[in-house]
Amino acid sequence: MKGLLYRWTALRQARVLGINQRNAEYILPRNPRSHYPRVDDKLLTKRLAQAAGLPTPQLLGVISYHHELRGLPHLLEKTADFVLKPARGTQGNGILVISGREGSHYRKSSGAMVRFEQLRQHVSNMISGAFSLRGDWDHCLIEARVILHPAFADVSRYGIPDVRVIVARGVPAMAMCRLPTSLSDGRANLHQGAIGAGVDMGTGKTVNAVMHDRLVTHHIDTNAPLAGFTVPAWDEVLSLAARASELSNLGYVGVDIVIDKNYGPLLLELNARPGLAIQVANKEGLLGRLRRIDALAQSELSNWTRRCAIARECFSLSASPQS
Repeated sequence: MKGLLYRWTALRQARVLGINQRNAEYILPRNPRSHYPRVDDKLLTKRLAQAAGLPTPQLLGVISYHHELRGLPHLLEKTADFVLKPARGTQGNGILVISGREGSHYRKSSGAMVRFEQLRQHVSNMISGAFSLRGDWDHCLIEARVILHPAFADVSRYGIPDVRVIVARGVPAMAMCRLPTSLSDGRANLHQGAIGAGVDMGTGKTVNAVMHDRLVTHHIDTNAPLAGFTVPAWDEVLSLAARASELSNLGYVGVDIVIDKNYGPLLLELNARPGLAIQVANKEGLLGRLRRIDALAQSELSNWTRRCAIARECFSLSASPQS
């Protein structure tokens, strides 16, 4: 009993946000369920972003019905690298990243080869709801594959990293860079085996890393150190996160951003229930930052430029911690 009390006290002192507190204080009162389709449906998110002028990965096509599978060869004939993604998927399930083609075979980002028939079956499963949140009928999004930014060459060999930013009241509160591994099959998803590296909000430099909730110091595939590299175009990443949160009409949201070699930061998706492993990746509790944001007057949050400045000033390593 004393051990449990000690751990509870330690977590409280570290201002760690638990799942029950997250749900009760941030998700339920601040994220109206009527707005969930804006973030749960990636196709709707993309259309909202395009209407707002926010950059996203290029959409090559959408398959929503089984009879449309006849057109899949035509959609893929002009590209050798693309991503198949369920519109209502979760935790990276169902995402298939293709990096090349040899005849009728396609190469996954991990290097494994698959036949066209396997791709077709995967898309069929996807629109049948095999990977959707509730098993409902779904769409398959076919997107152009993002090109790896050179800054990530040493820390991501089998896929494209992304940056998860927790945004509260429009203010970027905490961030981590999710790095694909061979174990995650090229997907930047912690549940699948990717690495999460905490990011200093002031500089964009990584400060710590975690894999399967365990601290790691080097990438398992490249042996490159995980702390100390700088996420490219960091100011643009922050501004895109702040602007994208406005699309959701949610007060607490996770914003996922990829950084393309040619196009820079691109909005990937939004999440109404972002996970809490980001605290382990940063070796810091999220609650203290959220409390500081809650204490700000609405007049201080009038535009996304100011909200990004607050994130850089208040949540960098050089900023003095406050309760």
